[in-house]
Formats: sequence, C-alpha cells, structure tokens
Amino acid sequence: MSLPRAVIIAGGGGARLGGVRKADLRVGGLRQLDRVLAVLGDVARPILVASGPPGQRIALPAGCDAVPDRDSPMVGPLAGLAAAVARLVESGISTGLLVSVAVDTPYLPVDFVPRMIAGLGNAPGVYAAWGEDFYPPNALWRIEALQNLPAALARPDAPASLKALQRSLDLQRVDWADDHDTNPFANINTLADLVALQRRTMR
Repeated sequence: MSLPRAVIIAGGGGARLGGVRKADLRVGGLRQLDRVLAVLGDVARPILVASGPPGQRIALPAGCDAVPDRDSPMVGPLAGLAAAVARLVESGISTGLLVSVAVDTPYLPVDFVPRMIAGLGNAPGVYAAWGEDFYPPNALWRIEALQNLPAALARPDAPASLKALQRSLDLQRVDWADDHDTNPFANINTLADLVALQRRTMR
C-alpha cells in the first residue's frame, strides 16, 4: 500500500490570540507547525499545508507545499481540506488515504497515523475522539470519498463544516481515551489554552 497523503490545517489567523498565526505559536520552544510535522511520521511528501485565504503566507520547511483556499464562499478547516483534495486530484491522485491534522494540536500522538489507519476498516474515513470530545480536523479520509468536495462547496447544499461533512459520509470514531489520561487533541483557541498547554510541557 502506498503511503498516505497528509494535510496540516493551518489557515487559522489566531484572532482570539491577538492575531498570531497558530502555525507560528510556540509550545515547549517549538513552533506549532514544526511540532506537528515531527510526529506525522511516515506519510508521502510533499506534505500539504492548508494556509487559508490567498495571500496569507506561512514559512514552510523543506518537504511541504502551501495550499491556499480555493474560490468558494466557504472558509475555515473545511475550505482547507477541499483545497488539499483539489491539489491532489489535479496532480493525478484520486485514490488512497489522506490524513488531516489541525496545526494547533501540540500533543498530537506519535502513533496518530498508524492507529487511525488501523481503525479505518471499510469506512470512508475516521475522526479522532477523546471520550465525549471529538476533533473533526484530526481525521483520516479515503480520497475517493472526497473527490467531489471542492465542487460541492460552491453549491447551496454544501456541508457547513467538517462535522457536517463527516456526518454525511458516516465517518467512524477512533477513541483515544482508553489509553490516554490527558487529552492528546487539546488545541489552542485562546491565550488560556496556550498557557495550559505550555504547562503540560513542564510536567
């Protein structure tokens, strides 16, 4: 089996964090984009980085390609996923697996990709959960299930969010609560979140 493709959802402008881009936040001394890249492991290169609306720039290390949002009324993580799918299809890649992860997830598990693959079974995709909490951007998708997503976002009946897309495709949960005492998918939306996650690096 070929290696899964990967997209890091990194277009958030950090409005509740004073305008600091989430990809550039540092936790434990490391920039968030670099932290996530370090634990993605064995995925195909280049790794796509969904960078948000055209014109927004992120400093990328070697082996990554920026993918700006396409022309559609949709913004946010769903637009980033659609842009990545469009790039893959334009490159002749219409089958296989696509891992998506949120850039503001400092403690993304090092076994995230293989465990999500193991939980896929015959489903069109799976998403990460920790007990009652679930995290739509942190997911694994069959690319063939997403081929029509870029065009669908221009229609009035387009899914309104990643959560809605996952419901429509009947994605399955992969729950990490059984063997993780603390939430590995806790993310950074506010300054309080950032402070709390910084403290985890000192334990």
